[in-house]
Amino acid sequence: MNVDITEILSQWPFEPGKINVRLIEGDDGEQKIQVRLDLGILQMELDGRPDGVRPHGFDSLLEYYESQLDQTMRGGEPPFDSEPPLEPNDLPTGEGSQADRSEEDPAVAGAAENQGEVAEPHMSDNDSEFAEDENEPGQNGTPFVLTPEDCRALREEAVQYYHRYVSLLVLEDFDRVIRDTTRNLRLLDLCNEYAQAEEDRMLLEQFRPYITMMRARALASQALRDNETKAALHAIDEGIEALRHYYSNQDASDEFDSSNEVQALRGMRDSLIPKLPVSLKSELRQRLQRAIEDENYELASILRDELKMLPD
Repeated sequence: MNVDITEILSQWPFEPGKINVRLIEGDDGEQKIQVRLDLGILQMELDGRPDGVRPHGFDSLLEYYESQLDQTMRGGEPPFDSEPPLEPNDLPTGEGSQADRSEEDPAVAGAAENQGEVAEPHMSDNDSEFAEDENEPGQNGTPFVLTPEDCRALREEAVQYYHRYVSLLVLEDFDRVIRDTTRNLRLLDLCNEYAQAEEDRMLLEQFRPYITMMRARALASQALRDNETKAALHAIDEGIEALRHYYSNQDASDEFDSSNEVQALRGMRDSLIPKLPVSLKSELRQRLQRAIEDENYELASILRDELKMLPD
């Protein structure tokens, strides 16, 4: 069997400065995502886990651990000792289940920036040293914990989904972007709540603003496709509020306004305001009044800004 992919690469030249993404039909008849990199082609499944693997019979490691958590909460014992996280060498290499490369490519990690996005920091285990105290319980006192090895495997899986949702955004498949970003936020929540080591609980939190922003943009873009400008504006406002909550929880409220993610969402919102019909002014005033009555001053501030930008 000839495994040389030179001819395939020559038929699809790499174009620097942009994300080179396409949909192809695999030998199994299913659509696949391909990303042209400078040194090869990254191929991902459109649905399920991007590499096509089903860890322990589940769609992803996240769903496997969520199932173990549910079982623990119901009083059962999760079989962690009998089913450890899959190692890279254990993964099958069937059709369309892996990339035509062996190492992570920074071109994909920087892809968002080339599309006017805020590039997500590269997820790497080198960002922290882990203290593996096997006797340390989960921070909430439950018997369910994620070991440093579990968290490492989950982080590696999250990177796969990151590559895919960035590619899906280029393809304007907003529904799947929403699906994958929502899924990665669930993964962050799981690690933050149940990681055995404090380092693992905090390591992924640095990516929450980026994922939140990408999800809000996808929601807004889908609403705009459906000609629902108000819904798009609402999605952006919810994303900004989620970011405000994040920075407040991190005791970093002073960093909120200068956040690249916040500025990106505000820029998108500013571009939408002129598209709103003038008749919305009265509705916004009513929402502002309710926000003041409810003492929701953060929302009131946003609504005031929106009113100022509406045409007279």
